[in-house]
Amino acid sequence: MADFDLVVKGTVVLPDRIVEGGHVAVRDGKVVHVGQGAMPDARERHDLKGAMILSGAIDAQVHSLSQKDQEDFVWSTRSAAAGGVTSIVDMPYDEGDLVCSAEAVARKVAHAGKQARVDFALYGTIDPDEGPARIAEMVEAGVAAFKFSTFGTDPKRFPRIPAALLEDCFRAIAPTGLTAGVHNEDDEAVRAAIEKVRALDISDWRAHGLSRPPLTELLATCQVYETGAVTGCPAHVVHCSLGRGYEIAAAYRAQGHRATIECCIHYLTLDEENDVRRLGGKAKINPPIRPRAEVEKLWRHVADGNVTLVSTDHVSWSEDRKTNADMLSNASGVPGLEVMVPLFVKGALERGIPLTRAAELMSLNPARHFRLDHVKGALEPGKDADITVLTPEPYTYDAAESGHNVVGWSPYNGMKLPWRVAGTFLRGRLAFDGKKVLAEPGTGAFVRPLATLTPGEHGR
Repeated sequence: MADFDLVVKGTVVLPDRIVEGGHVAVRDGKVVHVGQGAMPDARERHDLKGAMILSGAIDAQVHSLSQKDQEDFVWSTRSAAAGGVTSIVDMPYDEGDLVCSAEAVARKVAHAGKQARVDFALYGTIDPDEGPARIAEMVEAGVAAFKFSTFGTDPKRFPRIPAALLEDCFRAIAPTGLTAGVHNEDDEAVRAAIEKVRALDISDWRAHGLSRPPLTELLATCQVYETGAVTGCPAHVVHCSLGRGYEIAAAYRAQGHRATIECCIHYLTLDEENDVRRLGGKAKINPPIRPRAEVEKLWRHVADGNVTLVSTDHVSWSEDRKTNADMLSNASGVPGLEVMVPLFVKGALERGIPLTRAAELMSLNPARHFRLDHVKGALEPGKDADITVLTPEPYTYDAAESGHNVVGWSPYNGMKLPWRVAGTFLRGRLAFDGKKVLAEPGTGAFVRPLATLTPGEHGR
């Protein structure tokens, strides 16, 4: 009788070390042990010579339902599986159904559960008219974090939360131990900058960066962390495009505050003077893509340990919403689930950054951040056997050719990647074989924090 259900062998990349000739042994969907040397007996064995084996990535920022009747979980989780992402954390800004109550959380869990091919956790938010009244019930319903915005994209779907209300929300969340994540752009400053750009009659690719200069982002970043410091709530900036932002976060942590910060893969890959100029609306993202010099600053912060998480902020807008000649009239955001892991590996290798950072920033830290680390985030005994396999097969990415992206376009089209996702295992079962997504809709499960306190309770 075989000792294990599954054993995979290769170069095992862990957050603290790399195990050459290592193997991961799996039983009943859980990791049993990570070893080195001869492979133990198993019903299914894969000796993946030359391959890297990592814990499945957790994408901390996905928008599956931002455009009604467009992507949905059936496609976002397909892209995820093809990209070595075994869990996604979905944002609450769904078109037509803001996730701001226990009922909305339950509705979304039921909806996603029928479609998801990989596991999923959820953010909650508030209706500004209700304030923090429903935060406790959403904690009970299983949200993994809360999301707010200092900038209002839409008064219903993506509302601005004013400073006083943001403080009230942070105070309500603080006793639960969950994190308050915030979209970090100062509403007043952005709107003033937009007016200047319009007055100058600039509408091409330059308009977006000019409409959101660095100060608009940094002012909001400081507000987020100071609100966290005053309330005792873990404060998280969900996307930072500027090296200065990581310095600010590090300063708050040095003072003893829980201040985390997230870097999206587009800020580590694309730049304004080349990619935004070339792509126009297809590179419009909030906050904006910055100049190449800023990109390299962010990689230095990755190397120095100042980045908490790396994510995609994935959203698959239809092309008609990304190709307007007036740059500011395009929707903001890009798809990235299928290539986050290969893009990060490429960037790290080019800069001599150890790949242990990949295991840390795209798996271990997200699991800890969302309090899912009792089952996710590491190739450790007792945790889900979520495994990503990468092989050294240089290829040129094309979203339409891959067939795993609902819209068939990507700002990363044409980029040469040295490592390919050759396999994705979800809880010990093959979800992606390198070409085809095998996980059927409904395979993914809702994952909730292990233990959260509700407001009014106390814990250690």
